[in-house]
Amino acid sequence: MSAATMTGRPQSGTSGAGATSGAGARRRLAATGAKVWPLLAAVAGIVAVWYAVTYLVLTPERRFLLPPLHQVLGTTLGNPAVMGPMLDALWQTVGVALSGLAIAVVLGIGYAVVMAQAGWAERILYPYAVILQTIPILALTPLIGIWMGYGFSARIVVCVIIALFPMIANTLFGLQSAGPDAHDLFTLNRATRAQRLLKLQFPAALPAIFTGLRNAAGLSVIGAIVGDFFFQQGSPGIGGLLRTYTLRLNMDALFMAIILTALFGVAVFSVFAALDRAVIGRWYGRGTS
Repeated sequence: MSAATMTGRPQSGTSGAGATSGAGARRRLAATGAKVWPLLAAVAGIVAVWYAVTYLVLTPERRFLLPPLHQVLGTTLGNPAVMGPMLDALWQTVGVALSGLAIAVVLGIGYAVVMAQAGWAERILYPYAVILQTIPILALTPLIGIWMGYGFSARIVVCVIIALFPMIANTLFGLQSAGPDAHDLFTLNRATRAQRLLKLQFPAALPAIFTGLRNAAGLSVIGAIVGDFFFQQGSPGIGGLLRTYTLRLNMDALFMAIILTALFGVAVFSVFAALDRAVIGRWYGRGTS
């Protein structure tokens, strides 16, 4: 039995391992704090501006236009008659946004792959994507309603139209980002078109694809709300409730619906940002910063 064991003091190896583990935990805690504090500061700034406008800018008789946050939370969170329909509507919007996003991702990547195969394909097809992006969605929405009705499918179409272009543009950029030396190597090894696409172009395009996915995720939420706002048939979405609350000047419920919508958008963006870091973060040096 060693002297260190007899005296009850820890051995140096164990002490070193514990110190290393503690230092690693402190570094992880510091890294987490560095990411959380800016978000908390941003939220605090928004709340501070909210209260400043409510109590310092608006007169008491006009304060109903921007009720204080505590009043909004107090009159809505504890009222099932308000929160029940609001949560149901939010769930409806979630379904539209995720369905539209999934369709936009599949169509956008497929469209970009076709254009990346040849220069003539890009010259013919890319203008259609640009035209779809530049036409105001509010001009297309009435036509979509007339052609497809005003239910769930029409809302998904609006969502797809808004979210599609970032997937096309970013995926095409990524597929074309592989260097000529890499293409020459695949040519020397007589790689097929499919091998070149799967083993060279897609790996090179992953960062751009995830950038497009994050942008499309945020736009899909906007598209779902726009569709809910204009298409009133079927189960109401959160956009439909926003319209109803606006017409009734129900400001407490209106701001609560806006808060829920913002939280949903942030959650969707955060999920895909985390997926980006998990899949390619360490590869491209994003995960630890």
